[in-house]
Amino acid sequence: MARARDGDAAAFTRLVQPLRRELHAHCYRMLGSTHDADDALQDALLRAWRGLARFEGRSSLRSWLYTVATRTCLDTVGHRRKRALPVDLGPSSDRAVVGDAPLTDVAWLGPYPDTGLADAPASPEARYEQREAVELAFVAACQHLPGNQRAALLLFDVLGFSAAEIAATMDTSTASVNSALQRARRIVAEKVPARTQQRTLREIGDTRLGEIVAGYSAALERGDADALVALLTEDVTWSMPPLPHWYRGLEAVTDFAVRIPLTGCGSWRHVPTSANGQAAVGCYLRGDDAGEHRGWSINVLTLRGERIAEITSFIGLEHFARFGLPTSLP
Repeated sequence: MARARDGDAAAFTRLVQPLRRELHAHCYRMLGSTHDADDALQDALLRAWRGLARFEGRSSLRSWLYTVATRTCLDTVGHRRKRALPVDLGPSSDRAVVGDAPLTDVAWLGPYPDTGLADAPASPEARYEQREAVELAFVAACQHLPGNQRAALLLFDVLGFSAAEIAATMDTSTASVNSALQRARRIVAEKVPARTQQRTLREIGDTRLGEIVAGYSAALERGDADALVALLTEDVTWSMPPLPHWYRGLEAVTDFAVRIPLTGCGSWRHVPTSANGQAAVGCYLRGDDAGEHRGWSINVLTLRGERIAEITSFIGLEHFARFGLPTSLP
């Protein structure tokens, strides 16, 4: 610490390196985008480096860095639109929308590469496991909260900071923090399923989960609608940000699947991965012309029991490098 205070950048890097992963996850939960989280963390660490001389050691370095990161994210929240999924924009479509065009004027929620996140809570006081707190439903629900409520919920329930510590971070009163926390919990409880994906995945087990993911991938690659439908719940949803239309229920999802990915696109290949603490696959598409399969989307699967209840296809080649996936397959 003394060397970092004296301007040794390498010493500062060694101080913060063990905390970078969890700080980045916090920025993602606040902002709903890995790109925004990258920028926010970089900005926060620059602020911390420049302000290190003012760090008096009254709290731990970790607490102080979370204060800097949270304030940086709140600055971003104040100037950006909330991140959304297609289900936030309007009702579902009953039939496949052929030629659906991306909406570029929407700030879309993005997927999160969860490699390296701990399964356990960040502290004994936290209510959520670290991987629970990046699940799609939880992060999407957080985007519906005002910045102060979002920060209070994440700092208290996910990271285990006290109301007094959060009040100091947000330059407000403990009573205001408690009030914001109560409102945030109420909104999140209305939007997040009672059973988390972490609990579901533990009950299913790795072997059965692998079979479900392999079955989903094989059905798409073979163009087998019956095999795909057999894996889905009756009320399944399928959305594809940045495409605005989405589908709910077996009839609508089957119509979409048959007309678009199963028969209307080309040849598929898939690579299993993990995103947002959930099962996922990297989807590669080859068109009618001969050539390689190019990265198309990261499909995040939300399970209910042993069936798929939600498919969220994050379309975009830019997602693949973040997940350590190749951008193309032969």
